[in-house]
Amino acid sequence: MIAPRRNPPFRADHVGSLLRPKTLTAAFRRHQAGEIGDAELVAAQDAAIRDVVALQEGAGLHSITDGEFRRASYWARFVERVDGLEVREALFTFHDDCGNELAFTAPHVAGKVRRTRPIAADEYEYLRKTARETPKITLPSPPTMHFWRLDQGIDPAAYASADAFFVDLAAVYAGEIAHLGALGATYVQLDDVPFAMLCDPQVRARVAAAGFDPDTLIDAYVRLFQGALADRPTSVTAAVHLCRGNFKAHFLSAGGYDAVAEKLFNDIPADAFFLEYDTPRAGDFAPLRFVPEDRTVVLGLVSSKTPTLEQEDDLLARIDAATKYITLDQLAISPQCGFASTVSGNPVTVDDERAKLALLVRVAQRVWGGS
Repeated sequence: MIAPRRNPPFRADHVGSLLRPKTLTAAFRRHQAGEIGDAELVAAQDAAIRDVVALQEGAGLHSITDGEFRRASYWARFVERVDGLEVREALFTFHDDCGNELAFTAPHVAGKVRRTRPIAADEYEYLRKTARETPKITLPSPPTMHFWRLDQGIDPAAYASADAFFVDLAAVYAGEIAHLGALGATYVQLDDVPFAMLCDPQVRARVAAAGFDPDTLIDAYVRLFQGALADRPTSVTAAVHLCRGNFKAHFLSAGGYDAVAEKLFNDIPADAFFLEYDTPRAGDFAPLRFVPEDRTVVLGLVSSKTPTLEQEDDLLARIDAATKYITLDQLAISPQCGFASTVSGNPVTVDDERAKLALLVRVAQRVWGGS
């Protein structure tokens, strides 16, 4: 039997965000309305984080996040804390299997982008004091700051080109990851939607209609990732999560990983890739043949979007199918995404969430002898 992992990513892992309790969502609303101050909001966040750490450790997980409980959405805090960024309407929409659409907002570059203060350091420091197991810090990926508005998302007065913006943006990430490493963080994950969207033929056609070659854009994003991760401390495990969109059970894209796989797995200097494989929209496992031997793939086989609890034997069969293209030792399992990429969360309960996390641990124990 293959040994369980002692370092991240773990055999049973999870993406990051977790369902906010009602006390916390109420605190966010009251803070936004001016009814409570910053200290009261932080106190509510601290209490909720202590509880959600206990939930994860109680499920048997070794990878622990703060549930992203200090964020309104997975990328909102990054925009709030990095100079030069603000929020505008996205060019794309979320949709569901019935054809319903939801608009959303996205980062916009209004000025020179600079890291003038820590972005996630306070999240890490509180989590380190609270968790017995390994803290994981998540950040929105560098391409997230561009793709949803493309070059319309860059004020010409700030940057003459996207390439110039990408140089400064990569420096923001490099600085933040170095700072987290200096604080003792050993596990950082970059959550990326653009690469998954660029697997979708319809999205690629829309990108081409806007005047961009999708494959050239992929190359630019690979270089952006390289700049962001090039100088990370050797003590930091870096993971990239590919997401097809996760907002109130809606998604942004479909399509297998074929269009990005070779460059994604070989040219981005990450240690692990979390891939969504919870629905047929993700395609088959064949793209995993491009994964180098020193990289890990975390199969997102459990859905965070529906309350239905997956069957252990079905998950075992899916893992076995993946091993036709990649070794079992290179694999782990997780939900396909977080349970609450925004404060509102997905249409599942905390009991559903707890059951799904515990399921991952049980399956990992059956497959690898540990989680």
